Amino acid sequence: MQLAVSEAENPAVGNATSKDNRAKDNRGLLLAIAVLAVAGIAVSAVSLQRHYAKSATAFCELGEKFNCDIVNRSEYSSVMGIPVAGIGVVGYAVLLALATVHRSRVETPLRLLVASAVGLAFALYLTYVEGFVLRTWCLLCLSSLALIAGITVLAGVMKSRS
Repeated sequence: MQLAVSEAENPAVGNATSKDNRAKDNRGLLLAIAVLAVAGIAVSAVSLQRHYAKSATAFCELGEKFNCDIVNRSEYSSVMGIPVAGIGVVGYAVLLALATVHRSRVETPLRLLVASAVGLAFALYLTYVEGFVLRTWCLLCLSSLALIAGITVLAGVMKSRS
């Protein structure tokens, strides 16, 4: 004969149940973060290609105020000789690894939040440079900003649940 044990009688049962529910809730968030990170890798890779390209591109030139080539080839497109777009590829790859390979680790929600917040701060700085220093916008950069902002929000939700 087996007796049912309630959460009130045995807190360990309640902890296991709530832990399972949190893991299920986080699966959707981790999947969304992974998808956004893959999109971020793609956007950053195209931007990196444009950084090294010799010819101008038309797909990202929408007049005087929107020109990816100006932004991607400016003096602000590298940090200590490393292309910003390359930093983006690596950063999004780290976020992807955290959301997939390291998803079951207890510290993952905090690491995702910290890493994405740092990425968002860097993207906001670069957006400031675009708007107020270069006075032209890069659609790839703005797309990356939207992706990292989305990842940061999702990571914040996940951290608040854990």
